[in-house]
Amino acid sequence: MKRLLRKLRELNTLVKNSRQVLSMNKRNLHYIYPSNQRRDFPVADNKLQTKALLEPLGVPVPRTYAIFRYFYELDHLRETLAAHEQFVIKPAGGSGGGGILVITARDGENWRSISGKLYTLYDLRRHISDIIFGVYSFDFGDCAVIESMVIQHEEMNRLSPFGLADVRVILYQDKPVMTMTRLPTRKSEGRANIHQGAVGAGIDLGSGTITHAVHDGSPAQHHPDTRLCLIGARIPFWDEVIAMSTKIAQAVPLKYLGVDISIARQGPMLLEINVRPGLQIQVANMQGLAALLEQADRERAGRL
Repeated sequence: MKRLLRKLRELNTLVKNSRQVLSMNKRNLHYIYPSNQRRDFPVADNKLQTKALLEPLGVPVPRTYAIFRYFYELDHLRETLAAHEQFVIKPAGGSGGGGILVITARDGENWRSISGKLYTLYDLRRHISDIIFGVYSFDFGDCAVIESMVIQHEEMNRLSPFGLADVRVILYQDKPVMTMTRLPTRKSEGRANIHQGAVGAGIDLGSGTITHAVHDGSPAQHHPDTRLCLIGARIPFWDEVIAMSTKIAQAVPLKYLGVDISIARQGPMLLEINVRPGLQIQVANMQGLAALLEQADRERAGRL
């Protein structure tokens, strides 16, 4: 949090008008709370509710293999996992990537994660128990979801060979206003989490081209592990990404939200929606959100 605040202050000094940068208080008081009713937060906070609402509308989502709501259901964990070589374990109500475990292969009696770490059946049982207990969630108690692993598009594999990248689109009143991609690194252990060492790369909304990137709080031209130049790279299926995020925003009652999308081999796939999207996207784009949101308000007022 302190690092983010420092980077936002630095961003203030770089843009022409510091009022362009969206602060946390302004985000909450001017956009999240007025645009979203508290009763609708579970649509975003619970991944199972997200799937239940959007999958029937034709929004691609990872396939659900199993759901564990109670500790006694773990007696059947071995049988459940026997049917799958690759899978993802995640909390239905988690946030910030906490509790997500990506298994890429079976290794004898054990399972290997995307970071290369081996997990025994006991390890996986304990991890799921933590999820059910609510270790990674907003409230006490949660359920664990086991779902299919997204096979990343080859172009995204080139940009992000150490884990599943995602594209975050911030939408306000059903309109995309800013977007970035988060690229895992060795340091982030395959997680697309900027605070844990992933690269945040701002994307031009119209073209889908990366225009600016940051890593560990500093500007970055290249991926820190592969040295691949990121600036100028184009995200595949960009028109479909924007169309999907807009469709999702129109389908949910939340009118200020973040939509996280992976780029699978067959096209965009929804990972989750977020009612409290972070502010790092401004640093990744080297552009403030406040001015864009105010412009959206003026355009909307002109249409009313």
